[in-house]
Amino acid sequence: MPGPEADRDLLISAARAAGEVALHHFRNAPQVWDKADNQGPVTQADLEVNALLEARLRAARPDYAWLSEESPQTDDRHSTDRVFIIDPIDGTRAFIEGTSAFAHSLAVVDAGQVTAGVVFLPAQDRLYAAAIGHGATLNGDPIQASKTTSLDAATLLAARPAFEARHWPGGLGAATRAYRPSLAYRLCLVAQGRFDGMLTLRDAWEWDIAAGALIVREAGGVVSDAVGVEPSFNSASATHGGCIAAPAAVHAALMRARQIVTAD
Repeated sequence: MPGPEADRDLLISAARAAGEVALHHFRNAPQVWDKADNQGPVTQADLEVNALLEARLRAARPDYAWLSEESPQTDDRHSTDRVFIIDPIDGTRAFIEGTSAFAHSLAVVDAGQVTAGVVFLPAQDRLYAAAIGHGATLNGDPIQASKTTSLDAATLLAARPAFEARHWPGGLGAATRAYRPSLAYRLCLVAQGRFDGMLTLRDAWEWDIAAGALIVREAGGVVSDAVGVEPSFNSASATHGGCIAAPAAVHAALMRARQIVTAD
């Protein structure tokens, strides 16, 4: 079986090919449809990228199962250890609006653990990558989570509702808020050390966070759901109860602000 580094390199190649497809449609009046059940918009680019990735990745790893935002879910992903978890375009609304902060998010999960992950922003030529045990990189250069230890000094990536006081009985102190539209990109910005944490308290789809979660961990950060539990991927629902990522000290401070006690 291929190792994590070989899978990471495969994901890098596939992500760059996906970027060419996405950029063909970007700021070029892509076709847009609304998904059923208020699941948001989808574009021709999402569908074409999904088709390219599925053909390319499954041809290279025919024994890996498949979970993607733009593919029907099938039960075979629960009968094999290894699965691709893919978001063809994370930040579709940003893509439609012509904003460059959209990403391709590609991960390999083995028995619930992410072992290889890539997040590529083709309009910015930013490619974040990680293989378990081998660190995280941006365009091939090593990256590291920030050294911030105080929540008062932290800048956190989050949508405005996540900062509402009702979620933080212990208070957020002087922490400040910033925003980017893609969860995968937010995770990578934490891994890069450009921001001191990211959080979403709403349910998070696995395809939005799987790749970025590994990149954060390999950059020295901590990733959990909204109550401090480390996620296991390829779950039956393909969702987790939020996502919080930060350097260890900031993550611990956020758990205290949530008044959640975690094991040492």
